[in-house]
Amino acid sequence: MKTRCPCCGSMLSLDALVVHEEARAALVQVFKVSGELGSAACRYLGLFRPAQRELTLDRVARILGEIASGIEAGSIARHGKTYSAPSEAWIWAMRQAVDARDAGRLKTPLKSHGWLYEAITGWSGFTAPAGGGPTTPRAASQTMQALAALEGRIHGS
Repeated sequence: MKTRCPCCGSMLSLDALVVHEEARAALVQVFKVSGELGSAACRYLGLFRPAQRELTLDRVARILGEIASGIEAGSIARHGKTYSAPSEAWIWAMRQAVDARDAGRLKTPLKSHGWLYEAITGWSGFTAPAGGGPTTPRAASQTMQALAALEGRIHGS
């Protein structure tokens, strides 16, 4: 069965994806980051593609595998500090990377995830405290404040 990539338009047989070992590994990584994060990750993958070639499936699996532990853990370590990195931070940072490429501020193909990790450290949802301890929220969103207030009413505090 032939399939077409919605991001790059290339054609590939679904059978080849299932039979090919590296393709299977890539699919496993993609399915781990489904939904909005998966969409952002697919666009981010395009930043690693050389101009005149396609990414190989083993390279796709390796790229996704390199960031999988940070996505699953919900945190990253950068410059000796630990930063909170929930799905929203990854989505935001991946979008920032694609936008930077589109604006000519990011040279591709990328060779590492350094730019992405640096963007995550600047995500506005969280900030790293001095001394590299656990991250803390800058300010609770209005939604979280409302939920906290509601929880206080329910529990009588």
